[in-house]
Amino acid sequence: MFRVLYGRHLLVLTLTCAPVIVGAAAQDQGALSAVDLDTTLPPGKLAAQLETKRVVFVGETHTRYGDHLNQLEIIRRLHQLDPNLVIGVEYFQQPLQSKVDDYIAGRITEHEFLVDTSYFKNWGYDYRLYAPMFRFAREQRIPVRALNVPGDLPPAVAKAGIAALSEQQRAYLPKEIGPADADYRQRLREVFQEHGPAKPHAFDHFVQAQLVWDEGMAQSAAAYLNKNPDRRMVILAGSGHLEFGSGIPKRLERQTHISYAIVLNSGVEMEPHVADYILLSKPEELPPAGVLGASLQEKGRECRIRSLVPGGAAEKAGLKRNDVLVEIEGQKVSTVADMRLILWDKKPGDRLRVSVKRMRRFGAAGETHSFEVELTASGKTLQELRITQFLS
Repeated sequence: MFRVLYGRHLLVLTLTCAPVIVGAAAQDQGALSAVDLDTTLPPGKLAAQLETKRVVFVGETHTRYGDHLNQLEIIRRLHQLDPNLVIGVEYFQQPLQSKVDDYIAGRITEHEFLVDTSYFKNWGYDYRLYAPMFRFAREQRIPVRALNVPGDLPPAVAKAGIAALSEQQRAYLPKEIGPADADYRQRLREVFQEHGPAKPHAFDHFVQAQLVWDEGMAQSAAAYLNKNPDRRMVILAGSGHLEFGSGIPKRLERQTHISYAIVLNSGVEMEPHVADYILLSKPEELPPAGVLGASLQEKGRECRIRSLVPGGAAEKAGLKRNDVLVEIEGQKVSTVADMRLILWDKKPGDRLRVSVKRMRRFGAAGETHSFEVELTASGKTLQELRITQFLS
């Protein structure tokens, strides 16, 4: 079931899938506003309303499975209404477009797709969250656009400002970069201040780094839409890029003058004009992943076991602290991303052959040992190991 909050009413939309969708926040300008929870919306009406817009933004909290199920349901329904649909995503950087195209066209396997895009290095979230959407796009041959700027741009700007970018880096941004509005700056300031005291100009550079993300993705989407006037686009991005239209939406509108709607998932504060629709979903959890039960550390192109979970899969199999991972199921491992690529679709109970180099005293390399490890379930998801940035 989807619940759709639209205008001043909460509209209930019953669908065949499990999630619940809520639409736009109340638009009443008075001191008091009300929401009618009894108004119902026919199943296809939300999609029909969204279909009148050239671009539909659907926000997410990256780690919430229900958010991604909602995104997929909206994409399915819009594709039924208009096959000339294209999906724009924050998850991949623009230079990786050809690799994304290869996967959607069926020229490479899913494993090759994850390798060629360095998914677990560049994005890092549990791929099971995103696999259903990418598989649907591949099945239906829906183009997917890699909207994000190269990964070195935001950190460079956060350090020294936009003025410090090279000419090559600046090419990913429009000539005009609109300033952050006052409310957007305040939301960013609240996040920035959580990190404690900072150097002079650090906050201004932090804001500029967010603008690089927003403007870069808006320009990428605008270039495609201007070149393909028959296409309609669904853009998937973190909710922080979309709330109140301050991030990507208004910057895309400035460059294209297209019509758009913003759809956010539950978890955002229901303030006037935060979005056109807010989607309310019951919590959805991914099935438990199969894990090694070991904390890893990269050093010198080696992936070493830093600690073991007591009673975990690795400890039970005989692996030890400071063992260096060499291979898992015959695939070489030199980084944590390599390990995650191998394990992302594994389940508790799966048995894997793990080879390690056991270190001798004083750090001298020893012999290689091979173990059979039966993966266990973990309550913690792999993306919790990733340090994230606001809006990323």
